[in-house]
Amino acid sequence: MATTELTAPGLARPTLYDRFVRPAIPESEVFEKPRTLVWGFIGLHIVYFLGLLPNILAGTVEGDLPLYRRWAVAAETFGQWPGIQFEWVYPIGAIVPISLSNVAGPQFYQLLWFVLIAALNAASIVVLSNRGRSRRGILASWWWLGILTLLSPVALLRLEGITAPLVIIALVLIARRPIVASALLALATWIKVWPAAIFLAILGAFPRRRIAIATGAVFSIGVAAIVWALGGLQYLLGFAQMQTSRGLQLEAPVTTPWLWLAIFDRPGSHIINNTAIATREVVGPYDHLAVALMTPAMALAVVGVLALVVWAKHRGAETQKLLLVASLALATTIVVFNKVGSPQYMLWLAPIIAVGITQGWRAWRTPALLMVGISVLTTFVFPILYMPLIAGDPGVALLLTGRNVLLVVLLGWAVRELIYLGARAAGAEPRFERRARLREQRRARIAV
Repeated sequence: MATTELTAPGLARPTLYDRFVRPAIPESEVFEKPRTLVWGFIGLHIVYFLGLLPNILAGTVEGDLPLYRRWAVAAETFGQWPGIQFEWVYPIGAIVPISLSNVAGPQFYQLLWFVLIAALNAASIVVLSNRGRSRRGILASWWWLGILTLLSPVALLRLEGITAPLVIIALVLIARRPIVASALLALATWIKVWPAAIFLAILGAFPRRRIAIATGAVFSIGVAAIVWALGGLQYLLGFAQMQTSRGLQLEAPVTTPWLWLAIFDRPGSHIINNTAIATREVVGPYDHLAVALMTPAMALAVVGVLALVVWAKHRGAETQKLLLVASLALATTIVVFNKVGSPQYMLWLAPIIAVGITQGWRAWRTPALLMVGISVLTTFVFPILYMPLIAGDPGVALLLTGRNVLLVVLLGWAVRELIYLGARAAGAEPRFERRARLREQRRARIAV
């Protein structure tokens, strides 16, 4: 005899998710508590530490640290200071964290580098969350910890792991303490040059730009004076020349067409190993034109974005929002138009978005989610699937292409947001915003 199961109207049978998964997920309020954030930070860094523990115990190093340690040992043992005795690929300030990690000797290099990274991450979380007092800041901190985890192969083992927390602190403090913030930005710029993009945003969007630029200039004059006193003034800007002379790096967005030519084995197209700077590059038809044109193209794109920032500022756009969107637009422009495209470049973008989230998740949801996707794809490409990519695996190349497309989409969002800010401040409604509003109205009428 057939039976009929009776259920109350509107009640669905519990699923496996309802029974087993949902009870294991903490309520969202749990993650809004400062204590939970502290334990989350500690827990993640314990995981990082355990991952590096074999190297720490063996006295070995991972990632770019073998190169950093070699420079530190040569400088402190033989007096061969990079940027002083010879031309160097990095700005001279990079020698500070590189040398600090060697103060206890090469055997402890990995440990001290990790301690330095962890301390800066902690400082960035404290400032970003306003010592746990800001609900939005706590959300931004969780997002930032997530990005650090997704990008941990570069966040823990390259210089961007030093500069990214400094930039977060500077962007949070810029309105209240412009001198301190500008000094931190100048320090970060003399470690890795990318924070100069934020100085450009300050120039176009920040009302107290004179204080910021003057602080950066004084800091830079101090750096130049020290280098001059040590006899290395001729190498002070050598890093810029070394970067402009490079070819098309494998992972750069602009390299994508040549990458696919190499994968399809087109004549003259190859993935090569540039042993002089320990990186992979792609060569192919007319690649020399791209190499020659990308630096001027990047400069023109930066000028165009900066002009848009100045336009939005003169229209009356709100300063803090404009500064962050301008910083993201300029930094993303440099990544997209760069013939070099290392995975750590993603840490040029994430700090700006993290600070943006403190202004409201809804306003920064799109770049935040794009950045999550970019970070996942970046880590899949490097280091997980890097060797197959070098061998010309089309599946990995497709992942890399997807990552590069997302970077272009992120740039498009930032540029569009600059237009929004300027148009809204002038009391106008941008055309694409008006279309979105009309679509919502039509959907509302259909629903009724």
